Amino acid sequence: MTTAKPKRSRDPVRTRQNILEVATSEFAEKGFDGARIDEIADKTATTKRMLYYYFGDKEALYRAVLENAYREIRTEESLVDVDHLPPSDALRDVAERTFDHHESHPDFVRLVTVENMQRGKHIAGIEGIAESQRSALDALEAILVRGQADGEFRADVTALDLHILISSYCIFRMANRHTFATLFGADLLDRDRRDHLRRMLGDVVVGYARNGQLTN
Repeated sequence: MTTAKPKRSRDPVRTRQNILEVATSEFAEKGFDGARIDEIADKTATTKRMLYYYFGDKEALYRAVLENAYREIRTEESLVDVDHLPPSDALRDVAERTFDHHESHPDFVRLVTVENMQRGKHIAGIEGIAESQRSALDALEAILVRGQADGEFRADVTALDLHILISSYCIFRMANRHTFATLFGADLLDRDRRDHLRRMLGDVVVGYARNGQLTN
């Protein structure tokens, strides 16, 4: 049996989103060099000609995929309201939500890995990408300011420090799952250890930010 191709869509917004979803999976699975426009078009509800119409070429499509992936994580973060929480609880909430996002978006982690293998040359070509990601640091900065004002957080900690700490933990867990399991016999996505690993991230981040204190 052959898999039926999706019905062609005449809705431009839906068509564009369909192409992005398929292309995201293809680039995440095969990398920039391995992904093929013909295969992407064949799995969408449109044609190769329309794919070029919407995105121009393979590199432009790949940049659109990257931009969309980063936009999604920033959009999710913008929906989080932590202003009502004490600084430590707010920081823990941001860290653990990032943990959840990366776990539920494995293609995002693969795309980050793919783009780093490309030495970041494609993401550098996305106009305004750095400015669009500033909100990730702004949210952490707002929490830090509150925590530093009341003496709970160290004065020498920066929002970038915290972002590095959170991202490195979450990406390592997803990107190194298979090699880690082979080397140490531990599945980093084991459901029985998930809560422990999630809580550990929060402990590490809050413990680092605190004024010489450890979390309880």
